[in-house]
Amino acid sequence: MTTSNGATASIREAVPEDAAAVASVHVLSWRAAYRDLLPGPYLASLDPEERASVWHDRLSAPDRPTVLVATEADGRVVAFSCLRAWPDEGPAETGAGGAADASGAPGASGAPGASGAPGASRALDPADTAELAALYALPEVWGTGVGRALLAASTEVLVTAGFRTAALWVFAGNTRGRRFYEAAGWRPDGAAVREVTGGRELEELRYRRALFD
Repeated sequence: MTTSNGATASIREAVPEDAAAVASVHVLSWRAAYRDLLPGPYLASLDPEERASVWHDRLSAPDRPTVLVATEADGRVVAFSCLRAWPDEGPAETGAGGAADASGAPGASGAPGASGAPGASRALDPADTAELAALYALPEVWGTGVGRALLAASTEVLVTAGFRTAALWVFAGNTRGRRFYEAAGWRPDGAAVREVTGGRELEELRYRRALFD
């Protein structure tokens, strides 16, 4: 894949050895995308090493989610996505540590902490609905096409797995992330929750899209 800035990138499934790189993208994306939404001290306190441990455990687990990474020609990870069946147990994990951080699109987002209110979660069937639990990119590749390619590849994986619908949570104030998803056909479905992240209460909106026309 050649991005809009002329760089070459490829997409593959992540392995446990990618944990540190994924954690770095995760933290750096949050710090850039949420600097106007979350307190500076909270963002500065996010620890890539701690996140790396969490991601290593997640990527090594037998029931691990599907994690895709976008890499440059030299193998450096510049973006990642995390996919899974829609959780049916109620609210998802919230915060920079959660696999359910979803809105981090290139430039935008990142995950909320994505979490759904119990009623909202039960409204979706995990048998045919997937969650885009995270999509993050390093700020330096925002606007280059890496995020769009990763989102398209993630959608392909979900279609191949047999899901018919996908959903995600995004901060209401994350305008860049919302534009990114809307350009790819995602739309708010009316579900909203308020969650506290970094000591600040923010509204999150659920976006959804059909995977089959």
